[in-house]
Amino acid sequence: MTTPTAPGLRHLLARLGLVEARVRRAVAAGRADDPAPDDPFRGLYLTPEAVDRVLAHARAPLAPDPVEEDSLAEVEAVADAAADGGADLRLRRVVHAFGLEPLDAEILLIALAPDVDPRFEQLYGYLNDDVTRRRATIGMALSLCGVPESGWAVRARLGADAPLVAGGLLVVEDPERPFLSRGLRVPDRVTEWLLGGDDPDPALTELVEDPPPTSGRDDDPLPRVLAGGAVLVHLREQLGGGGAVAAAAAARRAGRRPLVLDLARLAERPDAGELAPVAVREVRLTGGVLIGAPAEALQARPGVLRALTHPAAAVVLAGAAHWDPRWSSTAPLLLTAPAPSAADRAALWSLGLDGGVESDLDPVAASAQFALTPEQVVRAARSARLRAGARGSPVTAADLGHGIRAQNAIGLGRLARRIEPAVGWDDLVLPEPTRAALAEIALRARYRARVLGEWRMRPGGGRGRGVTALFAGDSGTGKSMSAEVVAGDLGMELYAVDLSSVVDKYIGETEKNLERIFTEAAGVNGVLLFDEADAIFGKRSEVRDAHDRYANIESAYLLQRMESFDGLAVLATNLRANLDDALTRRLDVVVDFPVPDADLRRRLWDRCLGAAVPRDPDLDLGFCATAFELSGGNIRSAVVAAAYLAARDDRPVRTADLVTGVHREYRKLGRLTLEAEFGEYYAALR
Repeated sequence: MTTPTAPGLRHLLARLGLVEARVRRAVAAGRADDPAPDDPFRGLYLTPEAVDRVLAHARAPLAPDPVEEDSLAEVEAVADAAADGGADLRLRRVVHAFGLEPLDAEILLIALAPDVDPRFEQLYGYLNDDVTRRRATIGMALSLCGVPESGWAVRARLGADAPLVAGGLLVVEDPERPFLSRGLRVPDRVTEWLLGGDDPDPALTELVEDPPPTSGRDDDPLPRVLAGGAVLVHLREQLGGGGAVAAAAAARRAGRRPLVLDLARLAERPDAGELAPVAVREVRLTGGVLIGAPAEALQARPGVLRALTHPAAAVVLAGAAHWDPRWSSTAPLLLTAPAPSAADRAALWSLGLDGGVESDLDPVAASAQFALTPEQVVRAARSARLRAGARGSPVTAADLGHGIRAQNAIGLGRLARRIEPAVGWDDLVLPEPTRAALAEIALRARYRARVLGEWRMRPGGGRGRGVTALFAGDSGTGKSMSAEVVAGDLGMELYAVDLSSVVDKYIGETEKNLERIFTEAAGVNGVLLFDEADAIFGKRSEVRDAHDRYANIESAYLLQRMESFDGLAVLATNLRANLDDALTRRLDVVVDFPVPDADLRRRLWDRCLGAAVPRDPDLDLGFCATAFELSGGNIRSAVVAAAYLAARDDRPVRTADLVTGVHREYRKLGRLTLEAEFGEYYAALR
């Protein structure tokens, strides 16, 4: 070599030089026994003389050469000295990692030679006596190694279960040919790695993730476990995920290179069974750690998971699901993924925002109510930065909320109606105790990670970290609007569950539909609203027939599922007495919505009219508030009806218009129109 090379590459090229010497001897022996060495069509046909020569002389393996053996000893002695100095000898790493014997290493080098030096193509074509076959065959490789081709133990080194083939270092081609004439090929990734390439196999490009860097926790046992060598670990993720990020941080601390695979995308690939061994080969080549998440994405394809969990590789599977023994015959170490520390979260926000935020904005505090994985934090930060950049200003809290909401999966949107909050606290007209109870919901959502996680205030029994509230009150008292206000205050979206997509007449289907909703909601930073909740969470009754029994089973399932829910849920009902008593015990907050008194009604009339609707100077909202006992929803409907009347005549809204709207609400409600209530407007209505 005319240019200096790394010790590992020098070692590889020196070993290939010894292969070349054996090939030269084999070519010389073949030419000495060749009656027509200069025939340009040699290898394309057989002459009678060539047939007689084949019948007269059986092919013998190449005899050992003392000079080559001395050269091999010298090459390995140089390699020993380099290894003692800390050099990375990749050929030796492959031999050690894949458990190769000396014969395996020689066969690998013989098969590798044409990919490193094109001269070997022509030489191998000559030795194969076939110019179209320019790679080593099994018979030729065994002959060059000086071993008999008929020995079963030798031939077994190239079987499907042999280290070379099973490990993906060597591909035996042409299965339709006789065993000895099958071609040998070294995959491109193995060649590139032996020559010094560090990029992962191109077949894995679409599956490989680059997890954001975190420091990890000092008390995490995973780095020590991974430093020990081949091991299978299952990381159970908590709320907020982060198993893959924690495993990658542990691998780096153990001095090993992480290879993180998105198993959800792998599950979508029809060739997943072929890609799994490629990923295992990658980490065995590099001495890295294979990290796959989420493991439950491959529950329907346990064969792929078994291929990933190779006993000779360090593998970490992360996910929210519990370990399933069908996934691997290797016993795993079961651990819980540590939640990112406050310092880690701050570092992740800083990494994504790159410092371009408003001076008084604390991203960690502003996002405390959201359950975000480390990957979602970085993506949300970058999304917020792009939104602020388009505006030409620093990142605001609104940009941050927009970026966080952009991380929500769309699965829940197919099961519930998505509502972007458009109202705030100023739009609510409620008694002070009701407003305080609503504020408590937002308070619990913001600080649940600290109270239930860091302070360990969550009780046992498999209870989740969710916040559940009950809104009880008559129709139109502001329950749905209040849920929207709470969601808006938290910077979240509201998802109203459509009962028609939940309730099913067939036994067991309602529970399945609800399970899908709860599962999707657990991965979404939103507020789940069950309106008319008494239709689902009704009281259990005495069992008189099979219908009662299955209805009770449905209610019991819902009670258990609500208790383990990790998200934010609001149950709204007009009939609180119809709810099961056991549900009330499982609720975090109960908010009562009373019918508004005269003072609240006066504020509701004013708020519903708003600032844009023109008002008659003599408009008497006090009369409307005092005379008519209506809920906020009815008042809004009456105001809308009055606005249409005023728009028709192109004039401001009058008291008479409002009274007409009230009259129409009374008719909808089935209430009598009494002169004592409508006063001077009664005659006009009649």
